[in-house]
Amino acid sequence: MNKLYKIRLIKGDTVVVRSGKYKGKTGKVLSVSRVNNTVVVEGINVVKKHQKPNKEYPQGGIIDITKPIGVSKVGIYEPTAKKASRIGLKSTLDGKKTRIYKLTNKEVS
Repeated sequence: MNKLYKIRLIKGDTVVVRSGKYKGKTGKVLSVSRVNNTVVVEGINVVKKHQKPNKEYPQGGIIDITKPIGVSKVGIYEPTAKKASRIGLKSTLDGKKTRIYKLTNKEVS
């Protein structure tokens, strides 16, 4: 059985790529894989795939696919500081946990 990683990013978060070919680019998280420790980010790591004709693509041809990127290569975008930050957890008085930006200690909206 594979280990499940604690990923604090969720679908819909805006992230900044911190390293690699797409360093500095931003995009929205489309999906999160806790088993593989990866995220799929809109417009990042887009590759071309040669597709044979099938029901989904009756013509076949070359299509664009967004591949996953390692979660360690991305950081959540902090709007007030306008740069990447890490995510921390803070529990409130009523016992609920909220996500906060480690950079500014503000709550993630």
